[in-house]
Amino acid sequence: MSDTAAESTVSGNQANIPARIRRELDIDDGDHLRWEIHGDGTLRVEVVQQREGTFADFDGYEGTTDTDAAADHDGWGVE
Repeated sequence: MSDTAAESTVSGNQANIPARIRRELDIDDGDHLRWEIHGDGTLRVEVVQQREGTFADFDGYEGTTDTDAAADHDGWGVE
């Protein structure tokens, strides 16, 4: 990994991750950031990639059985 420097501006309680940092660390939708503050005031951010269990690669239902999302949802016990 190369040394990559970038900065962003905080707006409200949010800060954007600069595009070059996202590309360098392969950060994608659904990934988590783990924040750690050290005693000397330095900040470490670890990327926890969530490549499984997300819908990133889901192309939709292609089965032959008709579904009723409302009834199925209720049947699964999700309120």
